[in-house]
Amino acid sequence: MSLVIDSVYKRFGDVQALDDVSLEIKPGEVFGFLGANGAGKTTAMRIVLDILRPDSGTISWNGRLNTEVPRDTWGYLPEERGLYAKMKVLEQLVFFAKLHGVAPRKAEQDTRDWLERFRIPEYADKRAEELSKGNQQKIQFIAAILHDPQVLLMDEPFTGLDPVNAALLKEAFQEMKERGKTLLFSTHQMDTVEELCESIAILDRGRVVVGGTVRDVRRSTGRQVVRLAVEGDSDIDWLGTLNGVSVTRRGQDYTEAEVARSQDPATVLQAALARGCTIRQFEIADPSLEQIFIEHVGQIDTSERTLAPRGTYP
Repeated sequence: MSLVIDSVYKRFGDVQALDDVSLEIKPGEVFGFLGANGAGKTTAMRIVLDILRPDSGTISWNGRLNTEVPRDTWGYLPEERGLYAKMKVLEQLVFFAKLHGVAPRKAEQDTRDWLERFRIPEYADKRAEELSKGNQQKIQFIAAILHDPQVLLMDEPFTGLDPVNAALLKEAFQEMKERGKTLLFSTHQMDTVEELCESIAILDRGRVVVGGTVRDVRRSTGRQVVRLAVEGDSDIDWLGTLNGVSVTRRGQDYTEAEVARSQDPATVLQAALARGCTIRQFEIADPSLEQIFIEHVGQIDTSERTLAPRGTYP
């Protein structure tokens, strides 16, 4: 019952979009697809959906090739809006559901239920062009799930959503997971990935450079992270002078440092106490996905929270 991408290659002219990509996404799993723009995430999704065909390799669901499974197996939320601008919201959502064989009456009731859940029931009779980008994104999500697909693929589903609407969408993710649905989505929001995903793959120039459970990926670096906060204006510049310790972030709330696996992170706490610091926070953790992404791919433009590929720094 897994979604298996096996040794997939895809080239567009001189560009190798996918280069020997192999993944297995378990049923009922929330899977995060990470990578800079142009890394191959959208191409991979479109190949799974049989919108594009690979040059070589196979995709299968529940042991059957993706070209042989029913179309209603898949739900797809593209990054580009796919709504009819002049068409009313309820009318076009019912239309999309009917294309997948959903009875009109059920489609209308389910649509109204989802509009209510997303706190926009009054938009049923509005044209799509009258909605904000964030609300259009919610309508696009409803269109992707009204036919109750087994697998939902989403390209940047949180784009344009404010924190309240992002929370509503996360609740919908959790409900679908509890119903045994398989969810695969791409995003540039690393905190969202850490919150929702059980497994991830990081793509760079068409290749999977890191993959596995979030826990295993974070622990694979061989490093530990220490977050230290002290009372008052105590100077903790000494932190970077400790053996095997390098400061990675100086924030207003705490200072973060990486500690080599060969070192005991408790030495940081001992050093702080020896210097007379009053400890407000001390935490030992694994590196964040953001740090791992930067290490393998490039950098994150924190002004926009978007990803820049290696060698294209602003």
